[in-house]
Amino acid sequence: MIELRPFDELPREDLGWLKARRHFSSAAQDDPSRCGWGCMRVWNDEEIAPNAGLALQVHTNIEIITYVREGTVTHRDSLGNEGRIEAGNVQVVSAGTGIRHAEYNLEQASARIFQIWITPASSGGSPAWGVQPCAAAERSGCFVALASGFDSDHDALPIRACARVLNAKAATDDVLACYRGLAGNGVRRIALRGDSAGGNLALGLASRHRRSRLQPMRPLSGLPCCRR
Repeated sequence: MIELRPFDELPREDLGWLKARRHFSSAAQDDPSRCGWGCMRVWNDEEIAPNAGLALQVHTNIEIITYVREGTVTHRDSLGNEGRIEAGNVQVVSAGTGIRHAEYNLEQASARIFQIWITPASSGGSPAWGVQPCAAAERSGCFVALASGFDSDHDALPIRACARVLNAKAATDDVLACYRGLAGNGVRRIALRGDSAGGNLALGLASRHRRSRLQPMRPLSGLPCCRR
């Protein structure tokens, strides 16, 4: 199944300091038929105002992937970690048995991020945090795994889920995609910028292929998959 969803049709939230578009329903007034997709619970397109952010919040048994599109986000957590995540970098908070964390925009310009929540394959485990860059040159012409639950993605930040988050930079588009494995294989593709984004196309491709076991990731739109 292929589904196109214009950006303007996504549920929105405006708290003043935070403006968000939700690719999946997470509020009572949203479409109940769009509550997640397989193990993926949340994919939000968020804009955080300068000198604002989310105070310490508690999460358990969830994988939280943050991709910074523009600006910079500062992370702090109960493990003592603190980091500054710049545009083009990816962060993973693996909540496990529980973690308190905060995300702030301490800069003078707005920050734009994708925040993705994925349900882990099993509950528990020690909480963890990680961040790493993904240079544009490394993403040119192929998909690169930014976060992954597959052992073959050696350079990706690890998550405890049968899924991977991919990024690619083509001639006319910069896209982020999430692939989920095992039963209910499929891909969610969202344009960051380029021809698709310029046409207000938030969700460019959603394909579902029922298979009995995990299959290798297949290229999207003719782009080969590659490692960093």
